[in-house]
Amino acid sequence: MAALSNSANQSLILVTGATGYVGGRLIPRLLEAGYRVRILARDPERLQGRTWLAQVEIVRGDVLKPETLDAAMHHVNAAYYLVHSMSDLADFRNRDLTAAKNFGNAAKRAGVGRILYLGGLGNPDTDLSKHLRSRQETGEALRQAGVPVTEFRAAIIVGSGSVSFEIIRTMTERVPLMICPRWVYTRIQPIAIRDVLSYLVEALRVPESADRVIEIGGADVQTYGEMILGYARARGLKRWLIPVPVLTPNLSSYWVHWMTPISANIAHPLIEGLRNQVIVRDDSARQLFPQIQPLDYASALQQALEQLQTGRVETSWSDALLSSKGDVAPVSLTYREGVITEARQKMVAASAKAVYRIFSGLGGERGWLYANWLWSLRGVMDRLVGGVGFRRGRRHPDDLHIGDALDFWRVEQVEPNRLLRLRAEMKVPGLAWLEFQVNEQNDGTSRLMQTAFFVPHGLLGLMYWYLLYPIHSLIFSGMIRAIAQRAEAMSTSGSAMVGAEAN
Repeated sequence: MAALSNSANQSLILVTGATGYVGGRLIPRLLEAGYRVRILARDPERLQGRTWLAQVEIVRGDVLKPETLDAAMHHVNAAYYLVHSMSDLADFRNRDLTAAKNFGNAAKRAGVGRILYLGGLGNPDTDLSKHLRSRQETGEALRQAGVPVTEFRAAIIVGSGSVSFEIIRTMTERVPLMICPRWVYTRIQPIAIRDVLSYLVEALRVPESADRVIEIGGADVQTYGEMILGYARARGLKRWLIPVPVLTPNLSSYWVHWMTPISANIAHPLIEGLRNQVIVRDDSARQLFPQIQPLDYASALQQALEQLQTGRVETSWSDALLSSKGDVAPVSLTYREGVITEARQKMVAASAKAVYRIFSGLGGERGWLYANWLWSLRGVMDRLVGGVGFRRGRRHPDDLHIGDALDFWRVEQVEPNRLLRLRAEMKVPGLAWLEFQVNEQNDGTSRLMQTAFFVPHGLLGLMYWYLLYPIHSLIFSGMIRAIAQRAEAMSTSGSAMVGAEAN
């Protein structure tokens, strides 16, 4: 197969798993590289809110329904297969193999030049867990149709949102003293999500990578215990590990179930695989891709934390939770990828411009439209512990620029008539943002979305959020109602009713 680099603008690339962790990050990088991208999605509505949505073609289809795949494969040069089961259901292996065979056969019928697949690292000659074995068997099932397959095999991917890494991250954040099974001494070669994406994209330009199994890993080898303690050091947390010989995968998975957002049926196959040493055994990746210099674990971890701290975690800020669908619940509380998200939305009988004018006018002399006395009390408490308090007000009553101080917030992003994001500068055990977004509908109404994001620092951060959540819930629900009411009143009367009386 010829390299695609010289004709990237003419090359059409199919991506599956667009709503997943790797697929959602791969798509914008393919677009940046100049490729045309088509997405195969079982439920295209889940893609709403992605910044790249208007730049891709979407085909509805399901890898378990072979009759839906031919249209997606039409004129495709290369296809990424980023689908696999993440559960402990008895038939997960058969489902994965069936799906992969369907995909490979459809690619063969359409004349697709290559399939690229991300599987699991591990020596196939050893006693691999069922989950790791299935990942490698999926690669073999893709090859059966005769289309050249580039199969990358990776261990834990370091980046906010990776399920395996989220277990390490969340457990370390929440539990100061961890009783661990013997697998904490298992050696592993973690890899940064940045490097995984680089390999996946660069493979299109390297024809020698076709029809190969390529093991990829970071610059160093760690034990799971070292990864946990390394995360703790990076976060300034003191953590202690007590290994015990009797903690079974079942017990471990239920412990993860209660202490992290990962459910037991997902955690169990992952934990079962932790007994396997997963390190790179050959240097084909280095030979084929000498320009890629993988990060070590500490650097990969630092990069992930920096993205989290600046709110640039792609699958959090553009989450389908903030969908344009009319049947989305008016309020939802989730904990994903290290970010607690409390999202509210409300239909408003006013233009997006009117709604934006109200929420962009919050703070300063006008106040916050609802329970102003609670906002003031929070400012006083912040001053008592050495914070900025409420004294700063705002630079201009109506105009906002990125970087402006707004009471105890800092303006982080402004998009006129659409978006305002504020970053908290009060003293809290973590990082916090408050975001307002408005989208105008075809009937002249608008959908107002108000989202609070919180990245807790350790157990104290989680306690802070959940202890104060009833008060936050009261304030945020009152505030979104007040914004909607003011915007509707302004639209009805035609006057700028931006001034706020405190409730």
